Amino acid sequence: MTANPGACQPEIVTLDDEARLWLWQTALPDGVERNLYGRLEQALDWHQPQVTVFGRSYSTPRLTVWEGEQGVSYRYSGLTERASGWPDVLRPVLEHVESLTGQRFNSVLGNLYRDGNDCMGYHSDDEPELGTTPWIASLSLGVSRDFVFRPRYGNRKQCASLELRHNSLLLMSPAVQARFQHALPRRARVHEGRINLTFRKIIQPQNA
Repeated sequence: MTANPGACQPEIVTLDDEARLWLWQTALPDGVERNLYGRLEQALDWHQPQVTVFGRSYSTPRLTVWEGEQGVSYRYSGLTERASGWPDVLRPVLEHVESLTGQRFNSVLGNLYRDGNDCMGYHSDDEPELGTTPWIASLSLGVSRDFVFRPRYGNRKQCASLELRHNSLLLMSPAVQARFQHALPRRARVHEGRINLTFRKIIQPQNA
């Protein structure tokens, strides 16, 4: 499947012959975007979970929340999250994200970065329940942050960096997850917060 530009044209970023990104600098209309950061901050059940990576447990350097269709679950880094139904505050956001991207999503992982000390290390969104060809749509709200990429194999040096601004939407094709890793590095000079909503389609919800 390919992205549907909808009402505005995205910028297309090519990481290699197969891995493509679509970036909309203005994703949500004023009526949906207005005060959305504050409404999400207040309405959603943000928490700081303990995750396990390579046998070691630690607190995530950000706050997270998992939302979506009733019962849809997601397991990552030894943590299982289960959705209880779309909150009202997210329904119009989901509608516009699906309209722009031409994709359908049944869940969203939210990350709240309180300042530049909060971050996300290099990883790929390639958990089994996402299937073999996952499309990931990432909506950014709040302060601008750098979003960086590196190849999964071979020379694993940073190869691309995008500035994700308030109300921007990034769509990642399946090849991006298969061939690259992405991260949100620490930025000591950033003192404001950022909310990132990564919309996903879970095709094999876990029953745990």
